[in-house]
Amino acid sequence: QVQVVESGGGLVQAGGSLRLSCAASGSIFSINAMGWHRQAPGKQRELVATSTSAGRTDYADSVKGRFTISRDNAKKTLYLQMNSLQPEDTAVYYCHTEAKPYILGPWRDYWGQGTQVTVSS
Repeated sequence: QVQVVESGGGLVQAGGSLRLSCAASGSIFSINAMGWHRQAPGKQRELVATSTSAGRTDYADSVKGRFTISRDNAKKTLYLQMNSLQPEDTAVYYCHTEAKPYILGPWRDYWGQGTQVTVSS
């Protein structure tokens, strides 16, 4: 089965940086879009950044200019470089991927367990 695992979260002071990684493994025939979402306590889950297989990237207005999403297709790994972190960035960050587990299989959405990012003032 397909597995998605995030890493790189932690505690950082305002103005600091973190780099998140997301590795997809298991039975994967093809991967289309990948992205990062986040959810803070008491808030709705929101889209942070996306990356398509064609290389197009997009960002939420709140993180533009501070976050950079990238992917290594050969390693089936997604990254999120986060700079100039602020307390409002505190949340659990989730990795999402749209993948086909085998040649004749359906396209499905897969999610990681999340990694905690805490930014102190």
